[in-house]
Amino acid sequence: PAAARYKCAPMDPNTVNTNTLLVFAFVYLGMILGGIPGWALDRTGVALLGAILLLAGECIDPQTAWEAIDVSTIGLLFGLMVVSAQFRLCGLYSAITRRLAAAEVSPDRLLLLLIVVVAVLSAVLANDIVCLAVAPLLVEGCLRRGLKPTPFLLALACASNIGSAATLIGNPQNMLIGQKLQLNFAGYLLDGVAPAILGCLATWWIIRWRVRGDWHTAPRQISAAGRPFNRWQTTKGLIVLSCLLAGFLFSPWPRDVLALAAAGWLLLSRKMHSNTMLGLVDWQLLVLFGGLFIVNRAMLDSGMTAQALHSLNNAGLRLERPEWLFIVTTILSNIVSNVPAVMLVLPAATHPQAGAVLALSSTLAGNLFIVGSIANIIVVEQAARLGVKISWREHARVGVPVTLATLLLAAGWLLLRAHV
Repeated sequence: PAAARYKCAPMDPNTVNTNTLLVFAFVYLGMILGGIPGWALDRTGVALLGAILLLAGECIDPQTAWEAIDVSTIGLLFGLMVVSAQFRLCGLYSAITRRLAAAEVSPDRLLLLLIVVVAVLSAVLANDIVCLAVAPLLVEGCLRRGLKPTPFLLALACASNIGSAATLIGNPQNMLIGQKLQLNFAGYLLDGVAPAILGCLATWWIIRWRVRGDWHTAPRQISAAGRPFNRWQTTKGLIVLSCLLAGFLFSPWPRDVLALAAAGWLLLSRKMHSNTMLGLVDWQLLVLFGGLFIVNRAMLDSGMTAQALHSLNNAGLRLERPEWLFIVTTILSNIVSNVPAVMLVLPAATHPQAGAVLALSSTLAGNLFIVGSIANIIVVEQAARLGVKISWREHARVGVPVTLATLLLAAGWLLLRAHV
């Protein structure tokens, strides 16, 4: 079809496979490095360029490339981003954070409250937006109280990742897994909620142990921009979100259709301009998904994905077994990031527990290092803008034990579920 469209002779299959492999290697090298050194390309730019190279090189035809993009996943992502934007614009995140920071409780109890609230928000709304809205106000509140912001910021990053693992809508990779494997929303809750609760408690204990009572610093007055609280818009958003969650749990309608319907309803507003709401949509992430869908489809059609899985099986790494899928996904998530890692191993996700294994391992692995998840990066960057520096060593002192503890808890829970 490609040759007919472009009116040129078909390329030799070996040449197509070689070119496809080279582009694939280029794209995933960019995923590992976060871009291409010497060029102003981030992960999204690399994925998009890879898709363009495959199309220009006739390694995939336009129709196949278009069909490779999972519209249901993109639709679900977009719809939930609009819902999250509603709560950011109405000032809910700002109101919650400021009330938390002003709570008259001890620092360790404040830490626990923060972890619980952030985990719950991240389970039903995009965890990246939660971190983006909460981090600056958290720094402001801590410094005004004379508390060191770093432990609380690390708790914010860790809790946002752990909480997002509880549901199929908490983060982009879980949305992808749920849509591609057609997982039941309520059914996944039985796999995800318990590890998330236990993981939050483990995070609280680890950070509290690391701090060893050294909570305080000299009070400082800083000002972080926050949205004014709008009661009506918050109520409207909560009603829509409640209906959306009820639809996910009890209705037979596809999740992407429900999310888009919710987004459409929220865009019908006399006060919040659609340009402002759409400006908060993470278009970069949507483009990243599209590019990776095309790149991975080209590899799949070339037969090289099947060959790679066969080679891994011969080497004893049988990814259809949940234990190996858990280990490999955890490692890959810290090499190429969790969304590309999930896309790589999805063809091997055939076990009944594969969806839960992929969602929990890829998400919880993100706490290991700063670059392990977008949520970590957002927290560190937002804090730096207000003069609070978090080094990779400071993050690793919390992130490594939190990751190990939460992964062990998740693995134990899934093993228990498999034998019940």
